[in-house]
Amino acid sequence: MKITSFYFLFFALITLSGFAQNYRIQNSVGIYAGLTQFDIETSDLITKKNNGWHVGLAATVDLPHRWYNVSYNIQLAENKIGVLAMPVGGLQEEALDYKLFTAQIALVGHLKLIKNNLTLDAGPMLQYNSTLNLEDDSKENYIVSGYNTVRAQDITEISRFNVNGTVGLSLGFDTFKLRGQYIYGFTNLLNKLNNQNFLETVNFKGNQSMLVFSAMFLF
Repeated sequence: MKITSFYFLFFALITLSGFAQNYRIQNSVGIYAGLTQFDIETSDLITKKNNGWHVGLAATVDLPHRWYNVSYNIQLAENKIGVLAMPVGGLQEEALDYKLFTAQIALVGHLKLIKNNLTLDAGPMLQYNSTLNLEDDSKENYIVSGYNTVRAQDITEISRFNVNGTVGLSLGFDTFKLRGQYIYGFTNLLNKLNNQNFLETVNFKGNQSMLVFSAMFLF
């Protein structure tokens, strides 16, 4: 009986060892940086998309015998956007520049189109962002296009927590990849503006639209 138990344990260990080797999990850490293009999809403001920058960190769980990988991503970005406005009593509108800082955390699945060299990336994202920061304080009393009393400084207090979705492609090798992402905001980025006491009726609604282009080094 002891001999039988010994052989059973021996073959069980061999089987488990082989299973572990066949499904060996490999982890990697990536550091990336690149450019962003930010906009707000809304009918309540006339916006102009603008360019910014971002940096990020990704921890990837690589499953060699699966058709997908999973990664956890943290990225910080300084985004810029223009909003059309006009000086009080003026006739000429111009795009006022605003900055928006974002901190994003995402759980991303990577569908292996060509092994790990080309993947389709998609997943949910949580975002914390700053207010809209008007770059030129001397223009804070400009009247926002489409309104009579809403000033440039009145649209800065936007919603700070948002839920996004991200989809994109990654192309490259084990140690270096290029990545393109499109990030769409599912929540109303402008919703907090509706809590203010404006002198005219408003109902702000807008969803962020963000393109991200990155170069990533993996270790």
